[in-house]
Amino acid sequence: MRRVEKRRDERGGGPLSVWFGFVVFLSLLLFAVQVLYNLYATSVVTSVAFDAARRVAAADGGVTAAVAPAETAAREALGEYGDRVAFEWSLDGDVVALRVQAQNPGFLLPVHAGPVAFGDIDRTVRVRVERFR
Repeated sequence: MRRVEKRRDERGGGPLSVWFGFVVFLSLLLFAVQVLYNLYATSVVTSVAFDAARRVAAADGGVTAAVAPAETAAREALGEYGDRVAFEWSLDGDVVALRVQAQNPGFLLPVHAGPVAFGDIDRTVRVRVERFR
């Protein structure tokens, strides 16, 4: 006759591990969404800053007169996000430099503190002034 082994009582073990796995999955998903949002916002702000600096550097009516229309166009390109962006222009003889600073919002967690801070965008774009020789 075969001996029947008694199994340990495993009632209640499944829901606990499922909830733990679900919380870990949601945490990683939130982190991934925040990283992707930060990468997208950084690339868009950098691209708009480069376009604005290039527009000022290629201006026919003078570099100084082209700053206000270029900044207005950049804010319009950014939409509502443009309210969070600060533009700082530096007009040198041969170089137009534009420093943009922006604040990214966090989804659920504060993103401006801790070892991984995704909240701040700080880029400087430099473009040479185009002149006919």
